Amino acid sequence: MNQPHISLLRLHASTTPPDALASLYDVAVIGGGPAGAIAAEDLARAGHRVLLLDRPGKIKPCGGAIPPRAMRDFAIPPSQIVARARSARMVSPSDRAIDMPINGGFVGMVDRETFDPWLRERAAAAGTDLVHGTFDRFDENADGTVCVSFMPSNPDGTNPRDASMIQVKARFLIGADGARSKVARQAFGAAGEAPCVFAYHEIIESPPGGTALMGAGGAFDPARCDVWYQGELSPDFYAWVFPHGDQTSVGVGSANKGFSLRGAVRRLREKTGMDTCATVRTEGAPIPLKPLQKWDNGRNLVLAGDAAGVVAPASGEGIYYAMAGGRQAAEGVSEALATGDARSALASVRRRYMKAHGKVFWVLGIMQHFWYSSDRRRERFVTMCADPDVQTLTWQAYMNKELVRAKPAAHLRIFLKDMAHLLGIRPATS
Repeated sequence: MNQPHISLLRLHASTTPPDALASLYDVAVIGGGPAGAIAAEDLARAGHRVLLLDRPGKIKPCGGAIPPRAMRDFAIPPSQIVARARSARMVSPSDRAIDMPINGGFVGMVDRETFDPWLRERAAAAGTDLVHGTFDRFDENADGTVCVSFMPSNPDGTNPRDASMIQVKARFLIGADGARSKVARQAFGAAGEAPCVFAYHEIIESPPGGTALMGAGGAFDPARCDVWYQGELSPDFYAWVFPHGDQTSVGVGSANKGFSLRGAVRRLREKTGMDTCATVRTEGAPIPLKPLQKWDNGRNLVLAGDAAGVVAPASGEGIYYAMAGGRQAAEGVSEALATGDARSALASVRRRYMKAHGKVFWVLGIMQHFWYSSDRRRERFVTMCADPDVQTLTWQAYMNKELVRAKPAAHLRIFLKDMAHLLGIRPATS
């Protein structure tokens, strides 16, 4: 194993120097986002020897919303919540604004610039060997283990001078390296690539609360998330203004490769009067919107998070679903290590995950395909958001991450109203 000279690496206190890496890990986790960090932490707490390989220097564009269930399930402390959204404002193509208050609750907002490193630090504190580096490839050994090759990185993402490729062995590999996962593509070829929405946002300095801004967004509210459903801002998805305390994310997503995301964000900032706010940073990345059909190779590898394609259609929400996927992957690998039955344990990861969340993805996928297809339909969709039944069930489902079954009468009313909108017999302005 070739090792770079340790003095060339500028390491955080929690990172593991290359010359201190284990000769064999139970699990190597590729990717230090929410999915990979949770998987590594859970496995380390279960007593396994874990390597977490993270490529630093890039922040994923993200609105940053996490529901109360994520805070409960993954012990997210208040210190990581940079803002609390207590309502959402939906803006239609005609600039009609519909408010959806969260009665008695809130959605936590995190900043990925600080949230992801905090998750990695927590995994390291649990016993994970955290290493900065860029994944190159994996190879399967004759004994069933996996050899992972990577180039070490400095904390800012640059490579140390004179650094050479490092190889580590592990019994199992978790690919959590994002929407364009190199692990997934090497393992499954074209089947390892999910269709994506391309997201771009600009982090800006937040105006003071109550600042009078232009357009349908109205006055700036640091406790409200604004979602814009307008074809000029996104022909097939939506644009957003999500406050993060002192900063705000202004962004847009689209799968249309000919559509200018930067131009759309510029127009949105002009429409809302936020073009005068200072820009802190800009970020762009693909976001998958369809789970892959296969997540494991039946031997020693399983995918999690964006690499598995688990981002919610229609909303683009990914943090909770990534962390849930990381936990499921950790459970599957831990079971495989305990029983020796890798085929069954790894196959159960996708099966259990889709049992818990597949129906939600299916419903949201249908909603996005139909309602986001034209401004006429977007107008009707925003109108539906004014309905009290829709608001109640939407927030209950979002906050708890499951479809609500407790109110059959409300579901029936929504079904009838939805059909009226679909058939065009309910005026869009009602």
